[in-house]
Amino acid sequence: MSIKLIVVDVDGTLTDAGIYYDENGNEIKKFCTKDAAGFFAAHSVGIEIMVLTGRECAATTRRMTEMKVDYLFQNVKNKVDFLRTFMSQYDLKREEVGYIGDDLNDLPPMMLVDYIGCPADSCLEIKKIADYVSNINGGHGAVRDVIEHILRESGQWDKAVADVYGVGI
Repeated sequence: MSIKLIVVDVDGTLTDAGIYYDENGNEIKKFCTKDAAGFFAAHSVGIEIMVLTGRECAATTRRMTEMKVDYLFQNVKNKVDFLRTFMSQYDLKREEVGYIGDDLNDLPPMMLVDYIGCPADSCLEIKKIADYVSNINGGHGAVRDVIEHILRESGQWDKAVADVYGVGI
């Protein structure tokens, strides 16, 4: 595996797909801190992270900034065209891109990449085409689990753990 970029969906993948509103109508999301460990591990071996979502939310902006994602694109209604253009502009081949998503709106852009991962509670159509189906639901560390799978398969997991946590395994 020679992945250079991992594309990650938000609702149902980084979150449990629930949408909450405060008394002022502001959208609130719950993110799992375990997923940050996956992002940091990927970064430590030179893999970039793109978060690509069809919704826009201040909570997403804040959390993705905290997790130091390389690219954050919100309110993207046509993910396949967006990703196709991005891959062309950055000269990324399909075998250099992984995608982690959970639902039908992720299906078209998934067809552009060679590696597909998904949470345990993804829709059947996504599970059928996934290279790896996490045993963890979206919003509960599934993204970290999929990234760990990518790094283990490419022989980079031990290096990532040592670099991020200073622990040899």
